Amino acid sequence: MSKTPRNILWFEDLSRGDVALVGGKNSSLGEMVQQLGKKGIKVPGGFATTADAFRAYLAANTLDDRIAETLRRWQDHRLTLRDAGAQVRAMILDGAWPKDIEADILTAYRELSRRAGTTDLSVAVRSSATAEDLPDASFAGQQETYLNVRGEAALLAACRRCYASLFTDRAITYRTLKGFDHARVALSIGVQRMVRSDTGGSGVMFSIDTESGFDKVALITAAWGLGENVVQGAVNPDEYEVFKPFLAKEGLTPIVKKSLGAKEIKMIYAGAEGGATKNVPTSKAERAAFVLSDAEILSLARMAVTIEDHYGLPMDMEWARDGDTGEIFIVQARPETVQSRVKAGLIRSYSVKQAGTVLLKGLSVGSAVATGRVCLIESARDIDRFVDGAILVTGTTDPDWVPIMKRASAIVTDHGGRTSHAAIVSRELGLPAIVGTGTATHILHDEQEITVNCSGGDEGLIHQGLAEVTTADIRLDDLPPTRTKVMLNLANPSAAFRWWRLPFDGVGLARMEFVVMNALKVHPMALVHFDSLADADAKARIAELTRAYPDKTEYFVDGLARGLSQIAAVAWPRPVIIRMSDFKTNEYAELLGGRAFEPLEENPMLGFRGASRYTSPRYEAGFALECRAIQRLRRDMGFDNAVVMIPFCRSPEEADRVLATMAKHGLTRGKDGLQVLVMGEIPANVIRAEEFATRFDGFSIGSNDLTQLTLGIDRDSEDLAPLFDESDPAVLWMIETLIARAHKARAKVGLCGQAPSNDPAFARLLVKAGIDSVSVTPDSFVAVKRNVAAAEHPAAPKHARKQA
Repeated sequence: MSKTPRNILWFEDLSRGDVALVGGKNSSLGEMVQQLGKKGIKVPGGFATTADAFRAYLAANTLDDRIAETLRRWQDHRLTLRDAGAQVRAMILDGAWPKDIEADILTAYRELSRRAGTTDLSVAVRSSATAEDLPDASFAGQQETYLNVRGEAALLAACRRCYASLFTDRAITYRTLKGFDHARVALSIGVQRMVRSDTGGSGVMFSIDTESGFDKVALITAAWGLGENVVQGAVNPDEYEVFKPFLAKEGLTPIVKKSLGAKEIKMIYAGAEGGATKNVPTSKAERAAFVLSDAEILSLARMAVTIEDHYGLPMDMEWARDGDTGEIFIVQARPETVQSRVKAGLIRSYSVKQAGTVLLKGLSVGSAVATGRVCLIESARDIDRFVDGAILVTGTTDPDWVPIMKRASAIVTDHGGRTSHAAIVSRELGLPAIVGTGTATHILHDEQEITVNCSGGDEGLIHQGLAEVTTADIRLDDLPPTRTKVMLNLANPSAAFRWWRLPFDGVGLARMEFVVMNALKVHPMALVHFDSLADADAKARIAELTRAYPDKTEYFVDGLARGLSQIAAVAWPRPVIIRMSDFKTNEYAELLGGRAFEPLEENPMLGFRGASRYTSPRYEAGFALECRAIQRLRRDMGFDNAVVMIPFCRSPEEADRVLATMAKHGLTRGKDGLQVLVMGEIPANVIRAEEFATRFDGFSIGSNDLTQLTLGIDRDSEDLAPLFDESDPAVLWMIETLIARAHKARAKVGLCGQAPSNDPAFARLLVKAGIDSVSVTPDSFVAVKRNVAAAEHPAAPKHARKQA
C-alpha cells in the first residue's frame, strides 16, 4: 500500500472492492493490473486520487453547503438546471488545492514520469465516480476525460475540471433519474500514462452482443486515432464480431463479422507541447482499410474472454493500440449494464406492415419499432425546443443530450456505431435507435412522420410515414420437451443472434441465397469473369463493392462464409442445415452482372434451378465458390456443425454428378463429418426415395414445392391460390410415403414450413408418420413446439380419465 493512502493510490494497490475509495473505473483498472497482467492483459500504469481527497477539497473550500443549497433551489424550480450546474461548477473551479493533496498529486505524477523514463509524461486524466460503473447503471460519459495532458500545471487544472464535471447538467440529470443522492457520490481521478493510439487506433469492446445479449460472441469497434470519437459517436467505426468458444482452438479464425466503417475523421495530439487534441480528416487509404488485422481482432477477443471470466459477468471495455509499438492495451473495463439484466423467459417480437418507402439505413440499436414525428436538433444549445415523445434526429449525441433522450420515442443519428454514446444510452433507456445513417439530418425534417424500424437485425430502416406495428410476446417458460426436433428457419444473418434464447434443436433451413441477395448483391459468375464483363455500369458497381479484394471471387467466398457463420454460431453445437443456392434464373438475373449469365425462361420455377445448375458449365464455377465458402466456414472458422443440403435434385443420377462436383471443389460427403442432405420437394424424390437415401444422409421436405408439383398448381398463381393445400390427401400421401421409405433406408426426414404452426392437425399427422424434425420461423417456434408436444402426448378422453 502507498505511504499516502488518503489522497493517492497507485493502480497496483487497488482492487475491484475499492469502488467506495476510487470509483468503479479506477478500482477496475487496479484489479486488472493486480490480477490480469500475468494473463496477458496490458493496462497503462497510473494512480488514482481518492474519494477522501475529493471530499477534503470540497471541505477546504467550504463548498458542501453551498452546493447542496444550489441543488435545492434547482429542485424547488427556483433555478434552471443550466444555471444550477453552471454555478456549482464555477464554485469548484474557483477552489484552491489543499497543500497536501496538491503535493501528493504532483509527487505521484513525477514518479509516473520517472517510471516511463521521461519528465512531464503525457497522461490521460479520467473521472471515476464512486457510484459509477455499477451493474445497473452505465454512467456512460457522465464525467469528463482529458487526453494528452502534459506538465504539472496542466495536470492540476485537468483534475480540477474533473471534479467540476461531477456537476455537469447531464450528470445531475442522470443521477436524479437513477435515484442517486448527489451528496453521497464522490469523484476519484485516474491519471494514466497515454497510449500513443493517436498514431495507432482505438475503440470499444463488449464481451457479448450488445443488441441481443448473445453471450458467445465478442463485439469490437475500431477507428483510427484516440478513442473519444468512437465513444462519443463522432465516427462510424469498423465493427467486428468473434465467436468466443473457438478462440482456444489453434488455427481457427472465428471472426463471424467484419464491417468496414467510414472513419472520416481521427483524433490526434494537437501539438508536442501537450494539453490538447484535435480532429483531422482521415486519408482515403485509412477509410478503405480495416483498423485491425485478423490477428489483432482475435487477440482483443481473447482479452475480452479473460476479463469476462475474471469478473464473472459480461463486460464493456475500451482498448487502445500504440502506433509506435503495436502493443494493445485495455484502458477501461466495467460491467455491461443492459443485456445482462434482461429477464429470461420472454422475447418480444415486432412486425411491421404497410411500411412506406425506405428513406435511410443505419445500424439498429435494440429490436423495437417506433413511429412518430421528427424533432431535428443539430446542437445541444437547442435542446430546449425538443418536443416530448418525438423522434430525436441529430448528428451525434454526447452526455449533454441525456435530458432529452429520455423523453424521446426513438433516436436517429448521422454518426456513430453500436458502442457510441447514443447507442449505449438508447439501449439503457429501452429506446429503438438507428445510428450511423450518414445523412439523417440532411434527409429528414421537423414534424415529418416516420417509422424507426429496428426489427430486421443489424440494419435499421427509416420508413416514410407511420407504419402499422404489431408486437408479440414469445414466452419460453414451461415449454414441453418433444421427441421430434423443432428447429428454426433462418435466412437473415444479422437477425440470427436475437433468437439465441429459444431452446431450438438447430437450424433446419439456412437459405444461402438470402446472404447472396442482401449482403453480396453480385452474381458469382460476374466475379469469375469480371475482366470480360460487358455491362460497364454493373462492372463499376461491382468494382466498388469488391475494392478491398484483389481477387474478386474472394469477395463472394469471404462474405458468404461470414454471413453463414453468424447463423452457424447461434446454433452451435447444434446442426445448421445450409441449402446451397436455390435462385430461379429470373432471380439470379437481378444480381449485379447477372443478366449476362442467365437464360430467359418461360417458367423459371421448373427450369434451370437447384442441382442442375451445379454441374452445368453455365454455373459450375459459381457453385465452386459456394463450396469454397462452406469449406472455409467448416475448416477455417471451425463451424463443423454446418450441414449441406441440395435443392431440387431431380434424379439419383443427377445426385451422383452433384456429389462428384462437390468433392472436386473440396466438399466430400463423410469427410471430416460432413453430412449432405437433399430436399424432398419433387415427386421423384418420393418415388425413388430408397435410391436417394443411399446417396444422402437424409431428406428435408419442402412442402411448398412438393405441393405445387403434386397438385400441378403454380404456387405463385393468385387464381389457383384456393386450391393450394399442403393438407390435400395426395400431398399427405407423399409426405407419409417419403418418411416411411426413408426410415426403412435408415435416413432421417425433416420438414421446413409453417403448416405445423398454422394447423395442429398437420403437426399431429407429421408426428404420427414419425417425422424426425420440423423447422419453422422463430416467431412460430413456441406454437409449433406446443403443437408437436400435444401430438406426441395426446390427452386422454374425458370418459377414459374418469374410468381410470
